[in-house]
Amino acid sequence: MPGKTVLLATEKAFAAEAVGKIEQVCKAAGYELQKLENYKSKDELLKAVATADAMIIRSDIVDKAVVEKAAQLKIVVRAGAGFDNIDLPACTEKRIVAQNTPGQNANAVAELVFGMMLTSARNNYDGSSGFELVNRELALYGFGAVARAVHKLAQGFGMKTFAYDPFIPKEAISAGGATPVDSIPELFTHQYVSLHVPLTDETKESINKELLMKMPKGGTLINTARHEVVHEGQILEVFKEKPDFCYLSDVAPKNAEEIKALLGDKYMKRAI
Repeated sequence: MPGKTVLLATEKAFAAEAVGKIEQVCKAAGYELQKLENYKSKDELLKAVATADAMIIRSDIVDKAVVEKAAQLKIVVRAGAGFDNIDLPACTEKRIVAQNTPGQNANAVAELVFGMMLTSARNNYDGSSGFELVNRELALYGFGAVARAVHKLAQGFGMKTFAYDPFIPKEAISAGGATPVDSIPELFTHQYVSLHVPLTDETKESINKELLMKMPKGGTLINTARHEVVHEGQILEVFKEKPDFCYLSDVAPKNAEEIKALLGDKYMKRAI
């Protein structure tokens, strides 16, 4: 339908190559693409969405205020898994379709997991001795598309993988090549624990001090899920009480400055 507008609203912009492909698809379909990239305030989003017929986002917040301002919006698509950043009841009320794209960025996230693991294991490449990942143990909380991609890379590194997912039968986990475990606490008996769970009432701040203190020497938590899944206040306590603990996250915790002050020159080694 000519004349329709697609808004690409990304507080953290896509790679230029990805944006180019989106532009090609929109042009071929006769849609006008409007880009709101690296925006700094919600007011910018509210202004841009007012005339959009469709919207593509990442982890950008589409709350009731955004939905109410979107006078002609028919669909919002999140490039990623989950809907925790979209007000689904508000969308339903205005008959706006909400969609996501689970698994589409699985390889990118898995590579980021290993990029952070290698950086930490090699002390951020400061010239000091580090250690190899081969024969180390990696436990996956969740065994969806991203976790399976992480598992595949772990096999290449010669690591041993374990997994727990309350929604996937143990037989399916075994068939995928990982060793199933019986509970969440059992995951934390392994050196590396990588989080691949959605943000829900059950998972919010569920990764706490009690679990993290169970981890063996060199225990490392990797979070490429949602930062709210981890109890960030208790992470600080674990850093204080467990001098070999590491936390690797693709989103800086809200208390990052406190962690940085505590770790000093170990920041970007024990915390990334």
